[in-house]
Formats: sequence, structure tokens, C-alpha cells
Amino acid sequence: MSEIVRLKTRTQIENEAAVWTWRLDSGGLGAGERAQLEAWLREDPRHRRAFEELRSTWTALDRLADREWEQNERMAALAGEAAPRTALEPLAPAPRRRQPYWRAAAAAVLVTALGAALWVARRPGMQVMSTAVGQQRHVRLADGSQVTLNTNTLLVVRLTAERRDIYLRRGEAHFDVVHQAARPFFVHAGDALIRDVGTQFEVRVHSDRDVDVLVNEGRVEVHGPATTAQAQSADARAGGKDAGWVRALSAGEQLSIAGPDLKVMAVSPHQVADELAWRDGALVFEGEPLSEAVAEVARYTSERIVLTGPNVGTLRISGRFRIGDVPGFFQALQAALPVRVNRANPQLVYIAPR
Repeated sequence: MSEIVRLKTRTQIENEAAVWTWRLDSGGLGAGERAQLEAWLREDPRHRRAFEELRSTWTALDRLADREWEQNERMAALAGEAAPRTALEPLAPAPRRRQPYWRAAAAAVLVTALGAALWVARRPGMQVMSTAVGQQRHVRLADGSQVTLNTNTLLVVRLTAERRDIYLRRGEAHFDVVHQAARPFFVHAGDALIRDVGTQFEVRVHSDRDVDVLVNEGRVEVHGPATTAQAQSADARAGGKDAGWVRALSAGEQLSIAGPDLKVMAVSPHQVADELAWRDGALVFEGEPLSEAVAEVARYTSERIVLTGPNVGTLRISGRFRIGDVPGFFQALQAALPVRVNRANPQLVYIAPR
């Protein structure tokens, strides 16, 4: 009898990665535990990707917490409220101030990996939000703005009296922003910084250097990518420093950033509706190559979909499909195109010429 090998789902892998992240950041690992971690990382390339992604995310959040603490320290010092240090007080209190936040963040990762939570961690003015593969969530922020998260998305919300910052670490989100002239709204996506003034737009992060911005109402400014830190600094702009490239986008325009290449495209209302159909639980294709359609469908499932044959990926597909109904998508493919769908195991599907 042949042995059936069951592949782990993405959720299972993220759960295991979250446990290792928690153990590593809660006091370190002994030699034996570190060897177990290395063995787990070597076991499957997806293990290392999930672990490194989580570590990168929480390192970024840790930097945000440090900057917030430093800003508060400076403000307190300027106000004459900073308490003097004693001879026994450590000169670098960073680890002590980070520890409670890291514990909250690690707990947040665990819940996120289980795919059971939208709002998972909080500190003053900061929230971490996420969706699992195949999930969508809609959230109203404290300022009245609304955020809709698409599949496998992770973002951080930081609201202060002076500004509103969203850090889109992974995935795709749509923003419906309430205008507040004295409190600008920023979305940090990869190397780009999007500044909004009361509008509706979508941002999708493929990688740090590969970001799409689509505006369906109002106007945004996109800054980046190499001097994002300058672009978000009012002092830098006032001082005449180089703030990098800036692109203004209006309703019906889309900016695609691919490394050093920028492309602004006009998008019709019909195309905008198709692009945003995921908010209504649908995917719309109008003549796209099958390779692109399959890549999009794969974002919403833990199954691996493989195209075989020299020309299968170039076949064109049109139609509206319900998110999550992967079997229905496969049935439609076999009915409309000269292909057959073979399931090798519960997590692996081949699409081959018929």
C-alpha cells in the first residue's frame, strides 16, 4: 500500500512559524531548541518563508514602537517633564520597553496564524489587523475612515492627534478616508508612501518594490520609493531636501510600481468595478491569460495550482467567479476551455491540455 503524503496548509505552517517566533522572542532558545528550529526551517522552503516574513513584520512593528517611545521622550523633555535618571537606572531601556509589546505582538501572530482574528493586538493608538487566506474583513477606524482587507493581508494602524498612518505589510486593502485637513492620512506600502486627502483608493503590495495603487474616488499623492522617509517629513519638504519622485493620481487612474519602473494608466469605471469586485466576494476576468487568472485564484486558496503544457497558460478566460469557490472555477475551465483538471492530492491540482 502506498503511503499518502499530506501537505501542510498555509495556516498550519504560519501557526508553527508563530510558535517559533514566540519562543524566540520570549527569552531566546537553548542549543537543543535552536537545533530543532533549524531542522524545522530546512524541512520545507515554506517554513523559512513564513518564519522570515513574521520576523520581518514584527521587527518593523518594534521599530515603530521605539520611534513612538522616543518621540514621547522628546516631547516630555521639551515640556520639562522628563524624570532625571538615577545612577542605577540603565542608559538604554529599549529592551524593557519593548518586551510587553513583543509579547502582545507574538500573541497577535499566533491568533493571526490560526485565521481566527481581525483585530489582534493593540497599544495606545496602534492596531494590528489581518486576514487569513481566502478571508476578507471590513473595519471602521476610530476616525471614521473605513478599511477593507482582502485575502492574506496584514496591516498596522497608528492614529495620533497629528496624523494617521497605515502600514500595509502584506496583501491588499481598500481605503475610504474621512477628510481631516489638519490630520493627514498616509499608507506605507513597500517602498512607497501614499498620501490621501478624503478619497477612496486601493493598494496592493506584491513586494517592497512592486506596488499597485488604484484610485476610484478623489485624489492621492504617491511618494517614493528610495526617499520615503523624507517624503513623510514636513521638515524635509520645508527644508528643500530631495523627496524623491511624486505622482498625483485622480479617480480612474492606476499606478503600478515595479522596481524602478513606474506606469500610470487610465482605468474606466467598468474596469475599476472589476478590480474592486473582491469586496463583493467576486473575481472578474475579461480575456486575461489563464496563467494570470490562476495566479489570482491561487491567492484565495491554500491549494497549489500548476499549469502543464506549452500553451495552457496563454488560453484566454472571461467570467465572474465567486471567491472561495475553487471547484466551481475548475468546472468552468473544463466547460469553456480545452483543458482538464486533475487533482494529485488534496493540496495539489494540475491543469493540462485536453
